[in-house]
Amino acid sequence: MRIDAHQHYWRIERGDYGWITPDIPVLYRDFLPVDLDPLLKEHRLDGSILVQAAPTVEETEYILSIAEQTPSVLGVVGWLDLGQDDHRQHFERFRRHPKFVGFRMMIQDMPDSSRILDRDFVRALQGYAAEDVPVDLLVVSEQLEHVLELIRQVPELRGVIDHIAKPPVKTGEIEPWLTYMEEISRFPGMYCKLSGMVTEGDHQCWKPEDFMPYIQRIARLFGSKRVMFGSDWPVCLLAADYGEVMQLLLRSLPETWGELERSRVFGGNAKDFYKL
Repeated sequence: MRIDAHQHYWRIERGDYGWITPDIPVLYRDFLPVDLDPLLKEHRLDGSILVQAAPTVEETEYILSIAEQTPSVLGVVGWLDLGQDDHRQHFERFRRHPKFVGFRMMIQDMPDSSRILDRDFVRALQGYAAEDVPVDLLVVSEQLEHVLELIRQVPELRGVIDHIAKPPVKTGEIEPWLTYMEEISRFPGMYCKLSGMVTEGDHQCWKPEDFMPYIQRIARLFGSKRVMFGSDWPVCLLAADYGEVMQLLLRSLPETWGELERSRVFGGNAKDFYKL
C-alpha cells in the first residue's frame, strides 16, 4: 500500500481557515478530492491521510464527512484542544467514525508553546498515550525544547512530528534543531513526517540541496521504519507541485535504502502508525 501520509482538503466559504486569505491566491480556493485523486493515481498512490487544517471541531466533522464519500481517504487526523474540558467528549464522538485515526496538536499556533507543559494538558495527553492513540505534533523548530520536555513526561506517546519540525531551511542552520530531534528520536513511539519542507525554503528559488541535509539527518536518526512521506498538498503549491515534492524526497533519501526501505517511507510506516 502506497500512502500520502499528510494532505488537506478545505472549502473556503466554511470560514474555518483564518490563515488562508486572498493575499495567498494559490491557496485561496476550494481543494477537494476531485483535485487530488488524479495526482494520487498519477503517482501510483493508493490513498492518503487527510489532516485537519483548522482548529475547530466543526472542521474535523467536515473532513470526516468527506472521508465517508471518498475511498482514497484512508484515515482522518482531526483536531482536539487538550486545554479544554470537553476534549474527551469530542474524541469519543470522532472515534466512532471508522476513518478517524487520531488527532493533531497545533502547537505551531500557540503564542507560548510552554502551555503544553501545563499539568492538565500533560495529564490529558498521558491518557491518550495510555490508549495508544496516534497524535500528530505540528511544531516549528523554535518550539522543540518544550516538545521534547512534553515527550519526556509522556514517554509512551505514539506521536509523529509533522514537517520535520520546520527547521530554518532558508538560513541553512542545523542547530539546535538537530540536537532536539536527536533526543526526540530516542523515544521508540516517535515518528517523523518527511513533509511540508518546500514551503520552508525559498518558494521561488529552492534547490534539492537546500533540504538534503535535513532529510538525511532525519533518515539517520529515525531510521527507515519511523519516517513517512507526506505531500502537504495543497499547501506545498506555494513552492512546488505534487510531482516535485515526490521527486525531492526520492532524490534525498539515503542511497543505501532499497525497495523495502522506500516502501516503508511511501506507505508502510503510515499504515502501521495510524493502524490502518
